[in-house]
Amino acid sequence: MQKSPSTLSQYPKSAVNTLPSQQRGLVFSSILLIIVIVGMVLLALYLVKLDRTITNKFEGKRWDIPAKVYSQPLELYQDAKVNDSTIKTWLELLNYRSNKFHERTGTFYKSGNDYIIHTRGFTYSASDVDKEQVIKMTIVDNKIKSIQSTQQNASGIIRLEPVSIGGIYPDNNEDRLVVSLEDVPQPLIDALIATEDRGFYEHKGVSVRGIGRAVLNNFTGGARQGGSTITQQLIKNFYLNSDRTIKRKANEAIMAVLLELHYSKDQILQAYLNEIYLGQNGNRSINGFGLASEFYFDQPLSELRIDQQALLVGMAKGPSVYNPRRHPEAAKTRRNIVLNNMLTIGTLSQKDYDTAIAKPLSVIDKPADGKSRFPDFLDIVKRELNDVYYSDDLKNEGLIIISTLDPITQMAADKSVSSKLNELRRTSSKTKELQGALVSANPETGELVAVVGSGSEFTGFNRAVDAKRQVGSLLKPVIYMTALESGRYNLASSIDDSPITVNLSDGTDWTPKNYDGRDHGQVSFTTAIAQSYNQSAVRLGMEFGIDTFTKQLRRLGVEEKIPNYPSVLLGSVNLSPMDMLGVYQVFATGGFRTPIHSIRTVIDDKGRILQRTGLNTQRSIPPETNYLTNYALQQVVKTGTARRIESLGSDLNLAGKTGTTNDYRDAWFAGYSGNYVSVVWVGRDDNKPIGLSGGTGALPVWVDYMSRLKLTPVSMPKPEGIEWLWLENNSGKLSNERCPDARYLPVMSAYLPQETSSCATDLYQQDRAREQMQWQSQQDDINQQRRREGLDIPNNEVIDEQNSNDDMNESIGKVFKRAIDLFKSQ
Repeated sequence: MQKSPSTLSQYPKSAVNTLPSQQRGLVFSSILLIIVIVGMVLLALYLVKLDRTITNKFEGKRWDIPAKVYSQPLELYQDAKVNDSTIKTWLELLNYRSNKFHERTGTFYKSGNDYIIHTRGFTYSASDVDKEQVIKMTIVDNKIKSIQSTQQNASGIIRLEPVSIGGIYPDNNEDRLVVSLEDVPQPLIDALIATEDRGFYEHKGVSVRGIGRAVLNNFTGGARQGGSTITQQLIKNFYLNSDRTIKRKANEAIMAVLLELHYSKDQILQAYLNEIYLGQNGNRSINGFGLASEFYFDQPLSELRIDQQALLVGMAKGPSVYNPRRHPEAAKTRRNIVLNNMLTIGTLSQKDYDTAIAKPLSVIDKPADGKSRFPDFLDIVKRELNDVYYSDDLKNEGLIIISTLDPITQMAADKSVSSKLNELRRTSSKTKELQGALVSANPETGELVAVVGSGSEFTGFNRAVDAKRQVGSLLKPVIYMTALESGRYNLASSIDDSPITVNLSDGTDWTPKNYDGRDHGQVSFTTAIAQSYNQSAVRLGMEFGIDTFTKQLRRLGVEEKIPNYPSVLLGSVNLSPMDMLGVYQVFATGGFRTPIHSIRTVIDDKGRILQRTGLNTQRSIPPETNYLTNYALQQVVKTGTARRIESLGSDLNLAGKTGTTNDYRDAWFAGYSGNYVSVVWVGRDDNKPIGLSGGTGALPVWVDYMSRLKLTPVSMPKPEGIEWLWLENNSGKLSNERCPDARYLPVMSAYLPQETSSCATDLYQQDRAREQMQWQSQQDDINQQRRREGLDIPNNEVIDEQNSNDDMNESIGKVFKRAIDLFKSQ
């Protein structure tokens, strides 16, 4: 019996496989479609991510831009006291070049007493812009006789732009000077387009022709070159890295197209000009053509010749390979290629091409290494800024800081400290390790103009502010000021300079000695301060108390903690030169305190003023008290420990005080003219004795420094509460100009002397007797004439000798009050 065939065998074989095959195809197609869709979605998301990456950075904060710090500008106006040396130095600091035709900014020409200067201009804020201008001025006898400008100026003041003194750099160590496209010379743009991307204005971010040319050359063994457009180069530098991978190149191309979709060619070109890496300055990179121009030529981009611009463009291909300082021949060859490219596309004439390739590289031999010309001053600016701004804002936000630095004054300070310290270091073994500090300010405004606080290499230790040393006799004027303010003493009073012993709280005794080892007994007030006697200062200080002394220092702006022991009266308190500058600034201004500061204005990258330092002036000392204190400090110069200052000119009426500490460890001098208040400290960092006093150590530096400046006299107006009278020196009593010990001195009207000297009394009696005799003689003559004429003699004209003498004796006690009233009426 046959088996029945299976059910499946009843169908054809092809029919059996049809359904599963269709199902598999459909599944595969579906999966493929899903993959494509997912891929497209992922690609879209990736493109969106890249797009956001581009827009976020390009429209946001593109770079961390360092803050730039500048000096104050040089103000020029009719009759300003400016000499040739000042103008010459300022132009050198700005790197102006002599040019008879002065057609470019940053050039000048001098002929005899005449100057023609083509300024660069400067932006102090959005509302305070100095445009470039041509100045013509004549200087005669160290004064501007006439001045003219091509720009209208209602104020009559023309400013030579400030000098750059340094920067505050971002943590990524990138440095750049951002320039706008309109400030970039057209030849540089032409050179860049001709060399890097001739189709820049035609393509949409990627050049197919350029890529094809690069591939062909690379495969055929031709010159190895890339096909990257300027847009792609910007993407690589701005967003990506230099990895040679397909992924990076793909991202570069995509992002280049996206960038071109969002932004104009000009925006892209400007970003490229500021982003491109063009060298290394120590640990900081040189980014952008603006900074590269300063780094290689010490000139703004706008002042470069065509050949110099071409050199910078050529370096974009490889800043290390074409570094003009290390590889001058390679750099020159590359520069000439760029010039030839310009010639080829017609943006440079044959004549200009021939002239340009014949030029030397003209690169400066030694660029600024990123260190400030004036590091000590810059350090103080940074400290002041850190009190107000966050550190990141200072490093990254492109702030412009106009400081109070006067470069001419600063250079004078540098020279004086360097030369005089070198002289002093050769005097003995104790002075070999000698160091010094100098601070100087405008007393009226409180503007710091010069600082020397470190050696030849700035290490971060700025002695001007960090060296807290005992100040010695610099604080004695505070003691004498207190005595004068009390009314118990005047400038002619007697002070006891005999030995004194003070009982201390710990049961021990303190017996100060004078530096000359002698006791001087009763001395006059001005002699005690002029000769800086210790014993008299301690006696006077203890009379009013340590607490009073401390309160006076607070009034003068001293914020450091003052120890509560008697030796502080002789300066055994640690203060810095900047602290003492603040004290003497008050003395120099008639008793007004204006905090010492180093910043005028802070401007953000949009030109908005964030900070403007105004005059924050307040009265610290009554004008009468300060007037007398100033007179006493002038006596230190005229007759005391600072007599050598008179060599600067007796008509300047300079004032100041020497300071010397125990064992001659520190030497100080603080003093002022009408326009400068300056403090000098000399000593050793290890606090060992130097064998120099204030007069032999610090004073020579101070005198040398001030001799280099244009000083104005100290001319303090006499307050209403001051009278000038003849006083007996070393007693303070009223006197007469004919007395041997009489001195003509200012006295507070509220505390006029009530006693007269014996010499003055005797002279008054003699004068009155002489007047009475003359009057009696005149009356006798009149009476005799009346008798001859037979006339009666009136009774009231007969002199009673006894009554006349009584009246004279009674009036002696009132004579000086009448004299004082007479002074007041005058």
